[in-house]
Amino acid sequence: MNTRRDFLKSSALGTGALMLPSSLSQLFEAPVAGRPPMRFIFMHKGNGLFPSVMVPPSLSAQDRAKEEKKEAFEVDLDKHELPNWMSVLNAHKKDLTILQGLSGRMCTNGHHSWQSCLGVYAATERLASIKWATVDFELAKLFPSPLEHIELACFPDGGGNARGNINGIEKGFSARGPQQPNYAFGSPKVAIDELFKSVSNNESGRVRYELERKLLEFTSGNQSGLSRDLAGLELAKVKNYADAMEDIRTRNRKLDAMGDIIGKNVPKLDKKYFADNISTIDRQLGHTEILLSALISGMTNVVTFTVDELGTPYTGVPGLETEKINLHDVGHGKSVGKLSALEVREQLRHSHMTLIDTIVRRLKSVPEGKGTMFDNTMLCYFPDNGETHHSTGIEWPYLIMSGRNAKLNIAGRYIRLPYWGTEGHKTIGNWFTTILNAYGNPIKHFGDLDLGLNKLIADQTGPIKRFLV
Repeated sequence: MNTRRDFLKSSALGTGALMLPSSLSQLFEAPVAGRPPMRFIFMHKGNGLFPSVMVPPSLSAQDRAKEEKKEAFEVDLDKHELPNWMSVLNAHKKDLTILQGLSGRMCTNGHHSWQSCLGVYAATERLASIKWATVDFELAKLFPSPLEHIELACFPDGGGNARGNINGIEKGFSARGPQQPNYAFGSPKVAIDELFKSVSNNESGRVRYELERKLLEFTSGNQSGLSRDLAGLELAKVKNYADAMEDIRTRNRKLDAMGDIIGKNVPKLDKKYFADNISTIDRQLGHTEILLSALISGMTNVVTFTVDELGTPYTGVPGLETEKINLHDVGHGKSVGKLSALEVREQLRHSHMTLIDTIVRRLKSVPEGKGTMFDNTMLCYFPDNGETHHSTGIEWPYLIMSGRNAKLNIAGRYIRLPYWGTEGHKTIGNWFTTILNAYGNPIKHFGDLDLGLNKLIADQTGPIKRFLV
């Protein structure tokens, strides 16, 4: 087992080393004294995720019949083969859960869900549609960290869902609260510049950080005088602004205190990861290294990673390096090169699994407490819009990796829950309620209800009790 100082030596990207002192927990409030915090990673993809591709190919005839009828059952994964595109996760079977049968018809379905997939409500590009904080931000409150939450994304470069700058900082899939979208880093370059600027080796980066800090001190210090001349709504606006400034200053103080730790953990990426024309595959690899550095350094405990959206132009795919893949066309069955649309989908999912394998292996190599960092980690991989290209939300497949300290009794199993409209059916709202309840948020139910479900068939509120330890 590696030490914290050499956990990154085996990285294909050559990431820097790290040694965390035992006093790190003193830099921010620990959820339980003496215990490491839980970490959560939400990885989601565009263009749907077919439930059929999640099924172990070695099911018995009896279980296969149940699967085809979408009847509830479960099996141990250690007794079965994984689908071929998941094969890279064979070494992690005991930590893997394939969860089928959830639905999300209360969300925005079709091509794109915006904040729906994490907020469990119908969302659009309008700020007014954001009803509350998404589940990742709720978890970030339970496990505080200096940066609270980080979002990384591979943005579209055209079409109706395009962002202003795919290499910049743009609106993401998470939300901090009502009408408060989160913003995501679109490239490894901008993520490193922003997240690690307090320990930048670049003189201009250090100067920019100091200027920003002085500006924050000035603006925060001048709020009290300004507020004396305001009342009512305008006063509330200024107070919100002042509170936000103070939050940023508090965050920066914590990051300054962690300067040595963060400095040893700045990702040392090859220059290709900083190019404006970086391929999609390299963008994903670079984001993965930043995700790991941010988690292992203690800068954050929650990361959301959009591995692709429907409009993300795929480049650099192994075997299709000369092709620019249009996911929308693939969603409509168009082949790419010698590969059919279904084969392209499988190739992309396999690429996503290699990212997950990298994350899991790296965290398993970092000692923490009586085990490793992965023991205190949960990763969810899922579609942002449900079961297919033109999704209805009738099914919402999940792949979950969870360490031994996760407070859910699900690891190592293929689980099919009752199908939509049948007795005992559960939604992604039940799923997120389960996670939140397990880690200390007693919320009765997270998200909107599915008004199309018969209340006599499915009790939509509360957690999935059988999953709780």
